[in-house]
Amino acid sequence: MKNEERRVAGVWRVLVVGACVVGGGGLACAQAISPEALVAAYPEQLRGLDGDSLVWREGTKQPLSNGSRDKSFDEKLRNASLLDQLSLPYPKGPLSQPPGPQDDPGRFRNAAFFDKMYGDCDRGETQKRLVTIAWVGGQKLKATSVNGVAEKLRSVARELETLPADLKRFAVPSAGTFSCRVVKDTGKRSMHAYGAAIDVNVKYSDYWLWSKGAYRNRIPYKIVEIFERHGFIWGGKWGHYDTMHFEYRPEFFVGAPHKENSDKAPH
Repeated sequence: MKNEERRVAGVWRVLVVGACVVGGGGLACAQAISPEALVAAYPEQLRGLDGDSLVWREGTKQPLSNGSRDKSFDEKLRNASLLDQLSLPYPKGPLSQPPGPQDDPGRFRNAAFFDKMYGDCDRGETQKRLVTIAWVGGQKLKATSVNGVAEKLRSVARELETLPADLKRFAVPSAGTFSCRVVKDTGKRSMHAYGAAIDVNVKYSDYWLWSKGAYRNRIPYKIVEIFERHGFIWGGKWGHYDTMHFEYRPEFFVGAPHKENSDKAPH
């Protein structure tokens, strides 16, 4: 693989070799997706990288790692660092087979990152940034204006409106967008709590906690494809499947993910 060298924010010298990103302070990460994907995905929020930290536009630095090594799957769900958040690649295109039991790209979420970006709904911060959008069929929903999420959902709705009725029915009515709540099995905030997620028609949806069995999905990929084109990942590509769920996570669509992984760097 060809090495690429560049400077980010004027202070970070990055060398990408396979899956490893090496900075001035040594090995910063070894994962599926480089932290640079966050900077590229959220340019209005993030300035760049400095050493082993992510730099926000107003100058705040957030460590990429929380110093913990060898975390279990459940530990990453409940206490994800930014590196953990990027540790699983999101599969592009239709699934060729059901995801494995721990194939949950996007479910590792660093709460501090999303709280800072979208606000803390328990303090009423997120609600101040919500706007009303018209979903397919004219249904009114609330979504965050941060990162243009509301506008992207409007674009998704416009594309879904062009589909024939036998496809459109999978998306209408929406089961909801903003809800200040946590994920049942982790106790951590759902992306719905940030106004950056939407659930489609529950009538045609499947959820691992309901089924408690083998993977199941009834949502056509034509629906999924439209969401993905606008930066939304789909819960149907998780081992802990939630096929009604889409959340705005553009970092998973920035460039091509690296295939290698390593457990040598703390996450």
